Amino acid sequence: QPVAAGGGSAQSGGALRLSCRVSGLTENGCAMDWFRQADGMHKEWVASISQDGSATYANSVKGRFSVSKGDSGDTVDLQMDNLNPKVTATYSCKTDPHGGAWCADTSNYWGQGTRVTVSS
Repeated sequence: QPVAAGGGSAQSGGALRLSCRVSGLTENGCAMDWFRQADGMHKEWVASISQDGSATYANSVKGRFSVSKGDSGDTVDLQMDNLNPKVTATYSCKTDPHGGAWCADTSNYWGQGTRVTVSS
């Protein structure tokens, strides 16, 4: 099950770095997807990173968020810069289902997510 961490409170203009760990991520060659859900809103996709390090981003976070592989082979980080209150949400991660049976099966698990709160 994915374990997301690193959330907390920050001021506008600040930065936070989230991490997500999924045991077996590297061994099974999975990409990783980040999502967020603001209060009362649907969950939305934020960014993805493939095993080769290729990253894609939602338009709303381009230029401010950066996803990368963590120091641990099974970890992916999400660097969030120039924060504003609009990014306040619970951030969660999961394996991308398009990478084989193990990735697809594991993608059914979300984990608890980590809360990010940005104040103005």
